[in-house]
Amino acid sequence: MRVTQAPKPTKLQSTPRRLPVLAAAVFALALSSTGCATKTTLGEKSTEVKETGTTLDASKGAQTTTITQLQKFMWFFSPYRPDIQQGNFVSEEMLAQLKVGMTRDQVRFIFGSSLLEDPFHGNRWDYPFRMAKGNGELTTSRVIVFFGKDGRVERWEGGNLPTEKEYIARIAGPAPQIKASDK
Repeated sequence: MRVTQAPKPTKLQSTPRRLPVLAAAVFALALSSTGCATKTTLGEKSTEVKETGTTLDASKGAQTTTITQLQKFMWFFSPYRPDIQQGNFVSEEMLAQLKVGMTRDQVRFIFGSSLLEDPFHGNRWDYPFRMAKGNGELTTSRVIVFFGKDGRVERWEGGNLPTEKEYIARIAGPAPQIKASDK
């Protein structure tokens, strides 16, 4: 029986081992240079958006940050971003129904369940709202309802809120105008 040794690999035969590593490096470089949709995450503050206020203050009412015309144009080249609404929308009409002396159930009927019920402050309900449009505009508001020891409304903070009609126009766009001849 004749035993022969396997030939030593040549330089050309040893390159396929490095090929997957090289391909992965090229792919990672291409991915990082082209930009991907995960550059900003929910909750991060974008440097592209002009801030109108640094903190959310209930006494200021609804606050909207807008973007410049250049940013609106450049948004065309970015990946799709859906509109995201979080929290409880409280309109001006809903706030007008709130009266001192109402029970918790009556407040829940008007505003819905509170998004934040602090276990350390059981006499306070927070109704924060945040709407991030896909084009970078951000609308925030907060209404805070304070209850007394008897479980009835003592006071509330928040105001200067949009009406329901303005909110619908913000989501779906302005309503079309009907001409007098069309009636």
